[in-house]
Amino acid sequence: MSEGNGTGDIQALIAQIARLPGLGPRSARRIVLHLIRKRAGQMAPLAALMAEVAENSRECVSCGNISDGDICPICTDPARATGEICVVTDVADLWALERGRAFGGRYHVLGGSLSALDEIGPEDLRIPQLLERIAQEGISEVILALAATVEGQTTAHYIAEALAGTGVAVTGLAQGVPIGGELDFLDDGTLTAALRARRRL
Repeated sequence: MSEGNGTGDIQALIAQIARLPGLGPRSARRIVLHLIRKRAGQMAPLAALMAEVAENSRECVSCGNISDGDICPICTDPARATGEICVVTDVADLWALERGRAFGGRYHVLGGSLSALDEIGPEDLRIPQLLERIAQEGISEVILALAATVEGQTTAHYIAEALAGTGVAVTGLAQGVPIGGELDFLDDGTLTAALRARRRL
């Protein structure tokens, strides 16, 4: 360890923070220094909250969202029982759509995309649970809000084929989502426009 870079514990904390998405060693050092300087007002409460989240957070057994209970607030909200399910790849996409407040129904998180190269098939995702929910919850429309990538579109076509002949409308996001785009990186206006202009697949 070089002189002036702190103790082993501080260096270990910097290394851990640097592993977070979008951060590197320089950003991690700035964050750690800020937290140390504000240890009473920010570091201690942050550490307590992180411990609480680590202890209590779990995956919603219905939709796959992250919550502090077995069923997330979206799934327990009777006003969200609109007969529409918005299917997303991961929780970050669900949160992105919720941030834009453009959708008032319920969600289903797949946990990934189909990929022959990575040997990810339907049973490796939450596709069977989706088909079960559609049958049990009286769903009239499935909105496939999946990434405009090869894997995302392959997944969308698989789900659309699985629902063919069921009478359930299958729609997908339209304008605003660029080819190769990931939902979590889009602005709220783009997400809202894409959701409202969805089309049948």
